[in-house]
Amino acid sequence: MTQHRRPAGFRLAALAIPTVAALALTGCGGTSDSASEAKSQEFSLTFATSNTVESPYEALAKQYMEEFPDVSITLNPQPNDSYDQVVRTQLQAGNASDVLITAPGSASGRSILPLVDAGFLEPLGESAAALVPEGSEALFGPEGKVYGLAPEITVVGLVSNDTATAAAGVSPFPGDFAGVLEQCGSLAEANKSMFAVAGTAAPNTGLLGMQLAATRVYSQDPDWNDKRVAGEVTFADTEGWQQALEAVVALKDAGCFQKGAEGAGFDVVTKALVSGNSLAAFIPGPSNMQLKTTAEDQDFEVRALPSEGGAADDFIYASANYAYSINAASKNKDAAKTFLEWLAEPEQTKAFAEIDGALPVTGLEDFNFENSAYKNVEDLILDKRYAPLPNSEWSNAAVYDELGTGVQGLLTGQQTPAQVLEAMDAAWDQ
Repeated sequence: MTQHRRPAGFRLAALAIPTVAALALTGCGGTSDSASEAKSQEFSLTFATSNTVESPYEALAKQYMEEFPDVSITLNPQPNDSYDQVVRTQLQAGNASDVLITAPGSASGRSILPLVDAGFLEPLGESAAALVPEGSEALFGPEGKVYGLAPEITVVGLVSNDTATAAAGVSPFPGDFAGVLEQCGSLAEANKSMFAVAGTAAPNTGLLGMQLAATRVYSQDPDWNDKRVAGEVTFADTEGWQQALEAVVALKDAGCFQKGAEGAGFDVVTKALVSGNSLAAFIPGPSNMQLKTTAEDQDFEVRALPSEGGAADDFIYASANYAYSINAASKNKDAAKTFLEWLAEPEQTKAFAEIDGALPVTGLEDFNFENSAYKNVEDLILDKRYAPLPNSEWSNAAVYDELGTGVQGLLTGQQTPAQVLEAMDAAWDQ
């Protein structure tokens, strides 16, 4: 199995609980020759926020101003739920911030490719290009140009409460999908569940469906998205996609989700994990940091959803899912570019990942997996047994919306896998 050729841009914060945690920035400075020239300048920064915890975007901006006191950064946080619409409206009106947080690919309103097509983003230089994961250039801009600086690598699989897992007698964690189904019944009898799902939140149910497709579709056929673009395949006629959604029904029927999952929101997922009533959830890896700050006595780990073939066939999603971009209409481009050059330095990429609970975008070969929440996925990362979240290459955001609402229908019994896949194909072609 090999890494997919392109990474994905995705609204991870919308998929689950907030993924940032308040950690003090230590050792993230480092004097940059270019940054030292940024004195007496100012610019603004817009980023999405999902809670009151300081985000890595805010933390690094403040660190930059501490290192260079003559630089002023105006922070313009926006609620994540409305971020795409707000930023797009501001760009069209000509009053957007100088620096924006975007997403590689074309999956959402903040995605780089449609924003470039609209003429809203400024091409970046070599420091940003150096951080683009190998083979993912096409998602950071057309014609070999780069319009986003990737600050971290986000792993998307399961986040599990290993303290609760051991207390429930589920140790080790099931090694294959059949083991998961077998374990679910005994957990349900104890009023616990293997997984917590936010059934009312289509982004989370969509992620559930997409994760089940990781080993059934994308590890087997890394070029599936390209084939869908070419019209060579469809969701409905792909056996792996059929199996993925049938697996959702199998998990539901086995009692793997918490009671009332179809009516649950993200708050239920958080409470279920920190209380130990559910052992894992389909949420981004950086969520481990937020969960840990909520329940310091619990051990939260990132792991792959067990595959049908066991550990040898496990596969996850991992990619640079957000990026810093510069507004093409900015009047402070020099100051903004100097800031991005500083962000591209190893000290800052390491600090960003630590604050957000993610993996660094550089130096993974030297990363200490064993003493991190990512120890269970070390082999998958180093062996490149991962793919990006695939929906960034889907034709439009409505395809993922259909997946999310469709899985909701599977949980309530109001839809069938075939109906969901047909709706996804219709959305693709609209």
